[in-house]
Amino acid sequence: MKYELAGIPSSQEEMSKAEIARKTTISIVRVILYVMIYVVVAAVIQWLFTSFLPQYRIDVTEYLGYVQILLALAFGYLIVSNVAIFFYWSMRARYDHPTAAALRNIVKMVSIGALVAAIAGGVAGGAAGVALGGFIGMVIGFASQQVIGQALAGLFLLISRPFRIGDEAVLSGEEGVVEDVSTLFTTIAKNDGTKILIPNNLILGNKILLKTKKQVE
Repeated sequence: MKYELAGIPSSQEEMSKAEIARKTTISIVRVILYVMIYVVVAAVIQWLFTSFLPQYRIDVTEYLGYVQILLALAFGYLIVSNVAIFFYWSMRARYDHPTAAALRNIVKMVSIGALVAAIAGGVAGGAAGVALGGFIGMVIGFASQQVIGQALAGLFLLISRPFRIGDEAVLSGEEGVVEDVSTLFTTIAKNDGTKILIPNNLILGNKILLKTKKQVE
């Protein structure tokens, strides 16, 4: 149900190329629509605070900046989310759900970081704004470096497919059956029933040992 509400199918669901193309078009149309609505709403709010309300001796211009920030955050998030969904459906034309979802998550994380940095820089204005935006961008980059590194590693694993779900493998020193490959972790089930979540960047930086059916038997 949660995938259906977001317009994204589950990993088991098969979709036709025509349906994928339709979803891709819808996502990019939503991006354009949200941009247009944001421009119109921002213009209306600017007019209300600077021209309309002052006619009735209501001076709330000091709050205009805060309203603009909230507006930019709200519409920025909607735009970023739909851009990420656009990348998801673009990838679904060639790859399965986990691969497309990995790219979608990476695009969304990077875009949100850029959005926050841009808004912070715009609020400060001038050279100070550029410096502040750059500083916040660096902070977000360092804070999310581990997560983005794992997500990128997961994307590479999903595209290159050195192993598949159901394979008996030794990953980062852990032996078992590959149960799932997600954006951040690969899940391995050991013979004793224990499930281990291995960060994808650890797998990509180490040897991968695949066992044949004879070795498993």
